[in-house]
Amino acid sequence: MQRSSALRTILTAGLIAGILDGLDAVVFIAWIRGIPVERVFQFIASGALGIRAFHGGVAAAALGVVFHVTVAIWAATVFYLLTRRWTWPLRAPFVAGPIYGFGVFVFMHYLVVPLSAAPKQPPASVGSIVNLIFSHVFFVGIPIALITRRANTSDQERSW
Repeated sequence: MQRSSALRTILTAGLIAGILDGLDAVVFIAWIRGIPVERVFQFIASGALGIRAFHGGVAAAALGVVFHVTVAIWAATVFYLLTRRWTWPLRAPFVAGPIYGFGVFVFMHYLVVPLSAAPKQPPASVGSIVNLIFSHVFFVGIPIALITRRANTSDQERSW
Protein backbone atom coordinates (compact mmCIF):
# COMPACT_ATOMS: atom_id res chain seq x y z
CA MET A 1 0.00 0.00 0.00
CA GLN A 2 1.37 3.40 -0.92
CA ARG A 3 2.17 5.91 1.81
CA SER A 4 -0.51 8.42 0.70
CA SER A 5 -3.11 5.66 0.61
CA ALA A 6 -2.11 4.51 4.08
CA LEU A 7 -2.33 8.04 5.45
CA ARG A 8 -5.72 8.57 3.81
CA THR A 9 -6.98 5.29 5.30
CA ILE A 10 -5.72 6.13 8.79
CA LEU A 11 -7.11 9.68 8.72
CA THR A 12 -10.47 8.57 7.35
CA ALA A 13 -10.83 5.74 9.87
CA GLY A 14 -9.67 7.93 12.75
CA LEU A 15 -11.90 10.87 11.86
CA ILE A 16 -14.99 8.70 11.42
CA ALA A 17 -14.32 6.81 14.66
CA GLY A 18 -13.64 10.06 16.51
CA ILE A 19 -16.82 11.68 15.21
CA LEU A 20 -19.01 8.66 15.96
CA ASP A 21 -17.56 8.19 19.44
CA GLY A 22 -17.82 11.93 20.09
CA LEU A 23 -21.47 11.91 19.02
CA ASP A 24 -22.10 9.02 21.39
CA ALA A 25 -20.57 11.08 24.20
CA VAL A 26 -22.80 14.01 23.30
CA VAL A 27 -25.94 11.84 23.24
CA PHE A 28 -25.21 9.69 26.29
CA ILE A 29 -23.36 12.07 28.58
CA ALA A 30 -24.82 15.40 27.55
CA TRP A 31 -28.38 14.67 26.48
CA ILE A 32 -29.22 11.63 28.58
CA ARG A 33 -27.22 12.41 31.73
CA GLY A 34 -27.67 16.19 31.43
CA ILE A 35 -24.01 17.23 31.52
CA PRO A 36 -23.27 20.19 29.23
CA VAL A 37 -21.55 19.27 25.96
CA GLU A 38 -18.83 21.83 26.65
CA ARG A 39 -18.08 20.05 29.94
CA VAL A 40 -17.75 16.66 28.19
CA PHE A 41 -14.95 17.92 25.98
CA GLN A 42 -13.39 20.00 28.76
CA PHE A 43 -13.01 16.73 30.66
CA ILE A 44 -11.05 15.32 27.72
CA ALA A 45 -8.85 18.44 27.70
CA SER A 46 -8.34 18.01 31.45
CA GLY A 47 -6.24 14.97 30.64
CA ALA A 48 -3.50 17.46 29.71
CA LEU A 49 -4.62 20.65 31.47
CA GLY A 50 -5.95 19.25 34.72
CA ILE A 51 -8.67 21.14 36.54
CA ARG A 52 -7.82 24.33 34.59
CA ALA A 53 -9.67 22.85 31.59
CA PHE A 54 -12.99 23.41 33.38
CA HIS A 55 -12.27 27.13 33.55
CA GLY A 56 -11.14 27.38 29.93
CA GLY A 57 -14.55 27.75 28.33
CA VAL A 58 -15.07 26.97 24.68
CA ALA A 59 -11.32 27.03 23.96
CA ALA A 60 -10.71 24.17 26.39
CA ALA A 61 -13.69 22.27 24.96
CA ALA A 62 -12.29 22.75 21.43
CA LEU A 63 -8.94 21.45 22.65
CA GLY A 64 -10.79 18.44 24.05
CA VAL A 65 -12.33 17.81 20.63
CA VAL A 66 -8.87 17.98 19.04
CA PHE A 67 -7.48 15.56 21.66
CA HIS A 68 -10.43 13.20 21.15
CA VAL A 69 -9.97 13.06 17.38
CA THR A 70 -6.19 12.75 17.74
CA VAL A 71 -6.61 9.73 20.00
CA ALA A 72 -9.01 8.18 17.46
CA ILE A 73 -6.47 8.75 14.68
CA TRP A 74 -3.80 7.05 16.81
CA ALA A 75 -6.18 4.14 17.40
CA ALA A 76 -6.67 3.86 13.63
CA THR A 77 -2.90 4.05 13.12
CA VAL A 78 -2.25 1.18 15.53
CA PHE A 79 -4.94 -0.98 13.91
CA TYR A 80 -3.60 -0.21 10.46
CA LEU A 81 -0.07 -1.14 11.53
CA LEU A 82 -1.32 -4.35 13.13
CA THR A 83 -2.87 -5.33 9.79
CA ARG A 84 0.50 -4.95 8.12
CA ARG A 85 1.74 -7.76 10.38
CA TRP A 86 -1.42 -9.87 10.68
CA THR A 87 -3.93 -10.02 7.85
CA TRP A 88 -6.71 -11.90 9.68
CA PRO A 89 -8.31 -8.65 10.93
CA LEU A 90 -8.84 -7.67 7.30
CA ARG A 91 -10.59 -10.97 6.61
CA ALA A 92 -12.74 -10.79 9.77
CA PRO A 93 -13.47 -7.11 10.52
CA PHE A 94 -16.63 -7.94 12.50
CA VAL A 95 -14.50 -10.06 14.84
CA ALA A 96 -11.33 -7.99 14.88
CA GLY A 97 -13.14 -4.63 15.13
CA PRO A 98 -15.05 -5.42 18.33
CA ILE A 99 -12.00 -7.02 19.91
CA TYR A 100 -9.89 -4.01 18.98
CA GLY A 101 -12.56 -1.54 20.12
CA PHE A 102 -12.80 -3.31 23.48
CA GLY A 103 -9.01 -3.16 23.75
CA VAL A 104 -9.07 0.59 23.06
CA PHE A 105 -11.69 0.99 25.80
CA VAL A 106 -9.58 -0.93 28.33
CA PHE A 107 -6.42 0.98 27.37
CA MET A 108 -8.08 4.39 27.60
CA HIS A 109 -10.33 3.80 30.62
CA TYR A 110 -7.93 1.86 32.82
CA LEU A 111 -4.52 3.20 31.77
CA VAL A 112 -4.55 6.53 29.91
CA VAL A 113 -7.25 8.40 31.84
CA PRO A 114 -6.04 7.34 35.32
CA LEU A 115 -2.46 8.33 34.43
CA SER A 116 -3.53 11.67 32.95
CA ALA A 117 -4.06 14.97 34.73
CA ALA A 118 -7.85 14.54 34.55
CA PRO A 119 -9.50 14.86 37.95
CA LYS A 120 -10.26 11.53 39.57
CA GLN A 121 -13.88 10.48 39.09
CA PRO A 122 -16.09 8.31 41.25
CA PRO A 123 -16.53 4.79 39.90
CA ALA A 124 -18.58 4.81 36.71
CA SER A 125 -22.10 3.41 36.82
CA VAL A 126 -22.85 0.12 35.11
CA GLY A 127 -24.81 2.04 32.46
CA SER A 128 -21.84 4.30 31.77
CA ILE A 129 -19.44 1.36 31.46
CA VAL A 130 -21.86 -0.46 29.14
CA ASN A 131 -22.17 2.66 26.99
CA LEU A 132 -18.38 3.13 26.87
CA ILE A 133 -17.86 -0.46 25.80
CA PHE A 134 -20.70 -0.22 23.25
CA SER A 135 -19.27 2.99 21.83
CA HIS A 136 -15.73 1.66 21.56
CA VAL A 137 -16.86 -1.59 19.95
CA PHE A 138 -19.43 -0.20 17.49
CA PHE A 139 -18.20 3.35 16.89
CA VAL A 140 -14.42 2.89 17.16
CA GLY A 141 -13.40 -0.72 16.52
CA ILE A 142 -15.81 -1.74 13.77
CA PRO A 143 -15.50 1.45 11.65
CA ILE A 144 -11.70 1.36 11.88
CA ALA A 145 -11.65 -2.32 10.89
CA LEU A 146 -14.09 -1.86 7.99
CA ILE A 147 -12.38 1.24 6.60
CA THR A 148 -8.96 -0.40 6.84
CA ARG A 149 -10.31 -3.53 5.14
CA ARG A 150 -11.99 -1.54 2.38
CA ALA A 151 -8.85 0.45 1.68
CA ASN A 152 -6.73 -2.69 1.61
CA THR A 153 -9.18 -4.44 -0.72
CA SER A 154 -9.32 -1.41 -3.02
CA ASP A 155 -5.52 -1.24 -3.20
CA GLN A 156 -5.25 -4.95 -3.99
CA GLU A 157 -7.87 -4.62 -6.76
CA ARG A 158 -5.97 -1.68 -8.28
CA SER A 159 -2.74 -3.67 -8.28
CA TRP A 160 -4.28 -6.39 -10.49
